[in-house]
Amino acid sequence: METINNYGSTTSACYDSYMTQEFDFISLEIHTTSTQDTRDIYTPARLNAEARVLLERGFGSLWLEGELSNFSRPASGHWYFSLKDSAAQLRCAMFRQKNLLSNFSPKDGMQVLLRGRVSVYEPRGDYQFIADYIEEAGEGALRRQFEQLKIKLATAGLFAAEHKQALPVLPKRIGVITSPTGAAIRDILHVLRRRFPAVPVLIYPVPVQGKEAAAQICAAIKLADQRKDCDVLILARGGGSLEDLWSFNEEIVAHAIFNCSIPIISGIGHEIDFTIADFVADARAPTPSVAAELVVPDSEAWLRALSVVTQRLLISLQRILHSQRESFRWMRQRLQLLHPGVQLRQRAQRIDELEQRLLRAWIFDIEQRKRLLDIRQSALQGLSPVLKLISAGTRLQQLQTQLQSLVNSKLRQSRNQFDVVARALNTLSPLSTLSRGYAIVSDARGHVVTDASNLNSGDHITARLAKEKVFATITKVESTND
Repeated sequence: METINNYGSTTSACYDSYMTQEFDFISLEIHTTSTQDTRDIYTPARLNAEARVLLERGFGSLWLEGELSNFSRPASGHWYFSLKDSAAQLRCAMFRQKNLLSNFSPKDGMQVLLRGRVSVYEPRGDYQFIADYIEEAGEGALRRQFEQLKIKLATAGLFAAEHKQALPVLPKRIGVITSPTGAAIRDILHVLRRRFPAVPVLIYPVPVQGKEAAAQICAAIKLADQRKDCDVLILARGGGSLEDLWSFNEEIVAHAIFNCSIPIISGIGHEIDFTIADFVADARAPTPSVAAELVVPDSEAWLRALSVVTQRLLISLQRILHSQRESFRWMRQRLQLLHPGVQLRQRAQRIDELEQRLLRAWIFDIEQRKRLLDIRQSALQGLSPVLKLISAGTRLQQLQTQLQSLVNSKLRQSRNQFDVVARALNTLSPLSTLSRGYAIVSDARGHVVTDASNLNSGDHITARLAKEKVFATITKVESTND
C-alpha cells in the first residue's frame, strides 16, 4: 500500500444563500376639509379590504425565512402558525389545498423557508402571511442547488451511458481517493485484503469535507490521471448529511471525474445517499465496502473456478481416450461380423425370430377378440332398467341432503347479517352519540348550530342531551382558531 501527496485536512463549512428582495413602503395620506359633505369616510371593513389589496399588490410573491412556532392544524386541514426571528414574529396561514403538497410535517422550533404573499385578515384586521409553499431551510436550499446542477450536467451529457468506461476484470493496481483517517479507507482495505490481497493499493489522501475539499479531490484525480499508476480509481467517503457530502456535489469535481481517462468507481455515503459524483462516475457503489467488492474479483471464487476448469480438462481428456478405445473396439467387432459363417448364423436366427413373432401375433389376436366379447356383454348388462332406477334413487337422496344443508347455511348467514346491520344501526344512532356526553345545539329558529361564528351574545340556544333539553343564552362567542 502506498500513499501519494498528503493534502492535509480542513474544517467543514457550508454556506446557505437566500434570495432577498427590497420593497418600497406605501404610505396613505387622508386629507380632510372643512366641508363635511366632501369627506371620504372609511369603515373598518373598507379600510381592511383596501389595506389587503395594497399589501398584496405592493409586495407580490416573496420568500420568508424564520423559526416556526404556535403551529396548529384544526379540523379544516388548514395550517396556522407564527414565524419569528430574534426581533419579531408574524402570523402565517397555509390553506389545505397548498399544504397537501408539502413533503414533511412542520413542528414548532423548525427553521423553515416559506413562499407566499402578505395579506390582511379583514374580519379582525390582522396582518398575516399566506404561504403557498414550505420547506426546511438550509438543507432545502442545498437540495435546490443540487437539483439545478444535476439538470445542468445531465443536459451537458456528463451522465450519458456512452461516456462510461468499463472496469478492468482484474486491475493491476487500485487507486483510492479518500481521507486517510476515515472509516471508509479502513473498510476498503479490509474488503480488498479479504477478496484479493495480491492487488496493490495506492492511496491519494484528501479531505472529504470543508472549503478546500473539492479542489483537492480534483487535484488528486488529475494527478492519478497523469501518473497512470493505477488502472482503476475508487472515490470514497463515509456517510453524513447533505452538507457533509457537499464536496462531491461540486461542479469542478464532476468535470474532473468526467475528464479522467481512468475508470472511477464512486462509493460515497450510505445506500440512500446520492451525489453528483455518483452520476458522473463510471460505476456507482452504495457504500465504500461495496466499491471495493466491485473493483476486484473474489480470489476464492477464482480458485474454485480454476479448480473446476482443471477438473473439466481432465474429464475431457479421459472422454477422448475412452472414445478412441470404443472406436477401436467397434471396428474390430465389425470385422468379425463380416465373416460368412457369422452371416449364416444370423439369418437362421432371424427366421426363428419371425416364426415366434407370427405365433405370438395369432395368440394376441385371439385374446383381443375374447376381451372385446367380454366388454360387450358387460355393456349390455349396464343398460338394464333396474340399475338405472337404483342409481336415480341414490342421486335423489344425495340432492335432498344437499338442499337441506344449503337451506340451513343460508338461514345462518341471514341471521348473522341481520345481527351485524342491527349493531351498526345502533352504533350510528344519534341517541347513542348523545348518551356518550355529546349534545345537539340549535338556535332560536330550530336550526342546528355547526359554526359558533353564526351566534352572537344574547342569542338563545337549545342543547338536546340524551334524555333532556337545556335552554341557554349566549354570553360570549370565542374562536378557537387562534
